[in-house]
Amino acid sequence: MQKEYLELTRHIERMHRRFLDVLRAELVRLDIKDVNAVQALLLANIGGDEIIIRDLVERGYYQGSNVSYNIKKMAEAGLIEHERSEHDRRSVRIKLTQKAIDLCARVKDLEARLAAEMEERGVTAEDIENSIKVLKRVERTWADYIRYGEF
Repeated sequence: MQKEYLELTRHIERMHRRFLDVLRAELVRLDIKDVNAVQALLLANIGGDEIIIRDLVERGYYQGSNVSYNIKKMAEAGLIEHERSEHDRRSVRIKLTQKAIDLCARVKDLEARLAAEMEERGVTAEDIENSIKVLKRVERTWADYIRYGEF
């Protein structure tokens, strides 16, 4: 089991990098130069919500310094609007501009095309659901380790 576990952890990292490569290739294909793959993924995770930057970090998607840097760059590119909360001046709320919403639509289109391609290659919805179940158990194990320490 240890050998398979190690292979799984390495595969998770490779999959994340490969997905960023896919996003990067799509951005090049669309001739979009003012956003990188990480930022496109960040925009997709924000979606149509108005969100507090801290929530992105707490959800476990990003490291704090990476979020701050990318938020600054995306604001400069006209992809997000941000403002400090009136109640807590340390808190910054962000929302997507129309330009970012349009980009997210293109990312969703890419995801639909990739899903269709996976189906063509014989990957079923059940296969994906089972993979998600396993990955959620791995994530839960890691979260418990972080929260409660050594098993």
